[in-house]
Amino acid sequence: MVLSRIWSAFIIIAIAIASIKYVSSAHYKTIFNDMVVGKGGDTVKVVSQPMNSLSPVIRDSLMKKNDFADSRIHYKTDSLKQNVSVYRVQEADGVIGTSETAVKICIGLIGIMTLFMGFMSIAEKAGGINLLSRLIQPFFSKLFPDIPKNHPAFGHMLMNFSANLLGLDNAATPFGLKAMESLQSLNPNKDTASNSQIMFLCLHAGGMTLIPVSIIAIRASMGSKTPTDIFLPCMIATFAATLAAMIIVSLYQKINLLRPVVIAYVGGISAVIALLVVYLVQLSKDELDDFSKILSNGLILFIFLAIVLGAVYKKINVFDAFIEGAKEGFTTCVKIIPYLVGMLIAISLLRTSGVFDVIIDGMKWVANVANMDPRFVDGLPTALIKPLSGSGARGMMVDTMSTFGADSFQGKLAAVLQGSSDTTFYVIAVYFGAVAVKNTRYTVIAMLLADLVGVITAIALAYLFFA
Repeated sequence: MVLSRIWSAFIIIAIAIASIKYVSSAHYKTIFNDMVVGKGGDTVKVVSQPMNSLSPVIRDSLMKKNDFADSRIHYKTDSLKQNVSVYRVQEADGVIGTSETAVKICIGLIGIMTLFMGFMSIAEKAGGINLLSRLIQPFFSKLFPDIPKNHPAFGHMLMNFSANLLGLDNAATPFGLKAMESLQSLNPNKDTASNSQIMFLCLHAGGMTLIPVSIIAIRASMGSKTPTDIFLPCMIATFAATLAAMIIVSLYQKINLLRPVVIAYVGGISAVIALLVVYLVQLSKDELDDFSKILSNGLILFIFLAIVLGAVYKKINVFDAFIEGAKEGFTTCVKIIPYLVGMLIAISLLRTSGVFDVIIDGMKWVANVANMDPRFVDGLPTALIKPLSGSGARGMMVDTMSTFGADSFQGKLAAVLQGSSDTTFYVIAVYFGAVAVKNTRYTVIAMLLADLVGVITAIALAYLFFA
């Protein structure tokens, strides 16, 4: 019910803001068309008007250079500085294009899902998942008290968390969906999220990551002199968000985290991460790139090898087991299409209506009134869009870097914010959609609170490291 209300609110708010802009500004007379059939990146010409009809601020800016941007409104003058073309740049696809994109995303997932679900099927038949379940049992049994001892769900969740830790999004999704299916088999009320499903999804959305490889690569491509300097703040922020998710859900479910086993595991993980940080900070950019590639891709190949060797030893029909799991991966991708389309069109309406611009302008006003350093506000578009759209947040991060510089405070903050949280609503739509859970209970609230902790931590770390 919570997700239903939020989804409805997204649509109502987006259309309301668009209507206000349509009535109050001559720059938005095509906004309804943009929200339905517009394409991201389209240039929408608003009007052509004489230079002397513009405000003094815009005129002075155009006298210095031919282009000037004020939020989403752009001005371009001719060579004689007499006439000005006013236009807008479409921020995202309309609902029609977004619906097509959602289906393309699911089609793109089919190959990855069939690959990893196929190997997962081999691992299950060979007993590998049960082995992982026994290894992680002492810790996970405290966080997931409703799961029976040595249940395969423990192994599936461990695979998902490990893939997330290494930044392997392509592998994390199949492992995560398999974990949700395992947990659903224990769920007495199939339409309602179980305690175990909520805990798993919130920990997954914490997005604990060792090395944000893609963010480092983007910063390097945009001319950053020190593209790797954001990896430590990113890792600390995701660790904080994951711990926050664990604590928040534990409070909801009345789970006692102050147990020796839990403290030992969390402390051990923290110690390993600390030692890894000490090692990684001594590496150059090229060495860090090589290390991350060897660690992540090498681990995938090692897992494939271990699964096949184990299956051969157990005399399993390896190829038939792979095909059986691969079929399941294809079916899962088809099932999540309606849920993903529904979520992404609501997000599209928020972006094309300019809701985020209103929020950012309001936050800048609050920061100025409170005499705060307003630089952090310029990085917030990435944080606001990240729970809704990973690609949208990536675009906002790149836009911030382009505007202020890859090595500016705002650019570094946007990079840390990009790596500090997960795409909450995308995760909810895909993971709960795969098992047809309709009542998500308090999942959205818990995940957004964990995201908020990650964002606040990221901002604090940006000021600590870069201000």
